[in-house]
Amino acid sequence: MTNASTRLHILHEQPDWDLIVVGGGITGAGILREAARRGLRALLVEQGDFASGTSSRSSQMVHGGLRYLLSADIGLTRASVHERQRLLREAPGLVQSCGYLFPHRRRHKPGPRSMRTLLRIYDAFAGRRDYRFVPALELLMQAPGLDTRNLIGATRYTDAITDDARLVFRVLRAAMTDGGHAINYLRTTGLRRNRDGAIEGINVHDGLGDEELALKAPLVINATGAWADQLGGARNIRPLRGSHLVIPGWRLPVAQCITFMHPHDRRAVFVYPWQGTSIIGTTDIDHDAPLNREPAITAAETQYLLDGINHQFPGAGLTTGDIQSSWSGVRPVIGGHHDNPSRERRRHSLWVDRGLVTVSGGKLTTFRLIALDALAAGAPLLPEYARKDPGGMLFRPAPELPAELPRALRQRLVARFGDEADAALAQAEPGDLASIGPSPVLWLEVRHASRHEAVEHLDDLLLRRTRLGLLLPKGAATYLAPIMDILAREKGWSTERQQQELEVWRQRYRSSYSLPQAEATVTENPA
Repeated sequence: MTNASTRLHILHEQPDWDLIVVGGGITGAGILREAARRGLRALLVEQGDFASGTSSRSSQMVHGGLRYLLSADIGLTRASVHERQRLLREAPGLVQSCGYLFPHRRRHKPGPRSMRTLLRIYDAFAGRRDYRFVPALELLMQAPGLDTRNLIGATRYTDAITDDARLVFRVLRAAMTDGGHAINYLRTTGLRRNRDGAIEGINVHDGLGDEELALKAPLVINATGAWADQLGGARNIRPLRGSHLVIPGWRLPVAQCITFMHPHDRRAVFVYPWQGTSIIGTTDIDHDAPLNREPAITAAETQYLLDGINHQFPGAGLTTGDIQSSWSGVRPVIGGHHDNPSRERRRHSLWVDRGLVTVSGGKLTTFRLIALDALAAGAPLLPEYARKDPGGMLFRPAPELPAELPRALRQRLVARFGDEADAALAQAEPGDLASIGPSPVLWLEVRHASRHEAVEHLDDLLLRRTRLGLLLPKGAATYLAPIMDILAREKGWSTERQQQELEVWRQRYRSSYSLPQAEATVTENPA
């Protein structure tokens, strides 16, 4: 990311660009990556922090969309599976294979035969076959505590999980290595058009330095997702909220993702392992609150998810007291306004208006394809050389790390830093390779992010550069003092600034990442 000391320096030196991308989520990052690969003078601006919208609040799944086969959307499923396989190859550790178990019960659909038919097509797209039926006794060994009533067994198949915010940063870093530029906390205040109405650029306001700037470009791509219509050009965006619960991994230990149909409405709900915790999700409801207000889980959503998981694991007896954090994200779905939000299609849409290309909708997994479509829509305004796909990998290969390091540590460094893993390791100070509490996050990640990843606020670090604010109880309260010591040293924050950041974070955690009412008291680990 752009270093704080030279944050806007490039904009004063180079006000003219071939392309400006508005929006620092996964779609915008993908567009910047593909533009940089083509040698374009490309700039990305984000009004908040990178990935601070939907792209740090997804279900963390890189999947082919098995359920899209049910609606005969074969093209989207095929494309998603191909992109999943690409990400597994190019981002090892960050994108990880994960087993998925779908329990079958007598008189409940879909049954084993239907799943087998779907997975035969699904796995064919990936050029492999690894799905199989798991008998009930074997299933109960893999998923202890699962409700045994009418249980036949389960179908097991493979998809992938990730850390969506970290995926955004890895894509942005790859773009910047190839000459792209990305700046956070730079809000677009308006479009600049000539007398004929064609795009000439944008006006921006620096949220950190209170500066106004006019930037020139013949092409602007609006990749702001659910916020797309605020800049103009988008239509029929239906914001849908998906909420998730985070519980300690020991409280409901699962080694694979278990998907089941909720007893209330027969929607698919899941529980899966994620960075030492277990995640329960997701809801899928219309989000009617203002988009400029940070989304948060409601009491009704909390109870819905608890009802679902306790129905599937009746002996767990999970309560609000077991919930250490939550997150909610707003999906930009291009709506036909179906009565059931979960049945809306997840394809992306494009709108083109005289140099403004607006893109919204789509899936995390297919971000690269969405980026290519957006660039193709703006191609007439780009130099001739930029209209050809240069090919090559999305991410550069990671370096070989010292063999004397533990294998798990090497895997963690490669997953988080990719081709910069050796450079990050070289900066480690004593104690930096230790993990923070029960989380897998290294102290090195805190130091590296504070120094190199455009952290401007404490919540940038706790929610997106790392996930400590979600992975540790009470918003990482026990570890805030040493974390703040690193930030103060690397960022030069005064004591007053530190106190301000702590207060803002505590309030944000309470209002948007804890429970809707009072903060939960997390059950102590009996081990």
